[in-house]
Amino acid sequence: MIERYSLPEMRSLWTEKRKLEIWLEIETLACEAMAELGTIPKEDAAEIRAKGAFDIDNVREIEKRTNHDVIAFIEDVASRVGPAARWIHQGLTSSDLLDTTLAVQMLESLNLLEKDLLALREAVAVRAKEHKFTPMIGRSHGIHAEPISFGLKMALMYDEFTRSLERLRETRERIRVGKISGAVGTHAHLDPKVEKSVCESLGLKAAALSTQIIQRDRHAEFMTTLALIASSVDRWATEFRHLQRTEVLEVEEYFSEGQKGSSAMPHKRNPITGERLSGLARVIRGNAMAALENVALWHERDISHSSVERIILPDSCTLLDYMLVTLTKLVARLIVYPENMKRNMELTGGLYASQAALLMLTEKGMERKDAYEAVQRAAMKTWREGGGLAKNLSEEPTVASHLAAADIESACAPERHFRHVEEKFRAVGIV
Repeated sequence: MIERYSLPEMRSLWTEKRKLEIWLEIETLACEAMAELGTIPKEDAAEIRAKGAFDIDNVREIEKRTNHDVIAFIEDVASRVGPAARWIHQGLTSSDLLDTTLAVQMLESLNLLEKDLLALREAVAVRAKEHKFTPMIGRSHGIHAEPISFGLKMALMYDEFTRSLERLRETRERIRVGKISGAVGTHAHLDPKVEKSVCESLGLKAAALSTQIIQRDRHAEFMTTLALIASSVDRWATEFRHLQRTEVLEVEEYFSEGQKGSSAMPHKRNPITGERLSGLARVIRGNAMAALENVALWHERDISHSSVERIILPDSCTLLDYMLVTLTKLVARLIVYPENMKRNMELTGGLYASQAALLMLTEKGMERKDAYEAVQRAAMKTWREGGGLAKNLSEEPTVASHLAAADIESACAPERHFRHVEEKFRAVGIV
């Protein structure tokens, strides 16, 4: 599963050939629905089903003359079907094809992205369980705070992409909407039963109400969902990039035999995959802003959204597919250095135990302010002079008067920070 690379499959969903295939299916389904209602001859609908076809090159040639892609398509199909083609596009408008096709393509894209997310979570869960109790320092503001485990960090990543999966599934229901309602959405020339039949055949729901188009808040939600997922990819790519810094080196991207890191410096092993993912996330976030701009269209429709969507929808789906598959590989092959995590934890002489000492003092009866200042004095001495926090706590008179040596040792034990790891794993669904 880790080796699955779905980019060519995603690209195929957004080709011109795939688009025209869906157009032809919509037109054919509409004719079949009209035939069932008795508004066109059944034999003509059967003829359209049997002979309906198109030639992309010929459609392009016709479009040079008509300057209209849908008319060019209909002319080309009609030339192959014969007299029964008079029923093709009966009562429909161009956006009936365009928007219903977009819904199919977005739905199919989300189905692929769902598979990507499931594969990513699987890879993350494996690494989380592998390092469930591998200790490392937690950081706030980039500064050492208190110990965590690397497995707990990965469990957090798993939980974040669980939310991505939930968002994707919720968004799927709001974009799984088509329309076959005519020029301004009134069904003036087409029975709503045709719309319902076509949409159901395509795995869509018919819009409760539309104008000439499906309203673009749906497409904006689709794009912002993709942007949120891309931002989560960016968040974890950035995390791994920070942890790969030379001074830290707690994890590292896989570096293959024969790979080169720099044209000038032979020693370099750079986090190029994470950097690439962070950069691509910026593209998808920018595309989401363009989708938000598409929401405000004139009256029953203008065409300002169309040129934008021809770029941002296929590009963003393809990019996110690539990003999720790439992050899955990065996680699966991530090199983890527990010895460096241990080394970095010990850099501050146990200062990560300051809160534990503070709380133990208040439990022994000290006022919090006095306890805080006493532990801070010992901590600042550790910063300046070394010696370790445990030793400096024992030499702080107000601390020593409340805590025995065994208490200080207990406060400074890193194990106290891992008491609830199992519980947290269960909470996020890693078992």
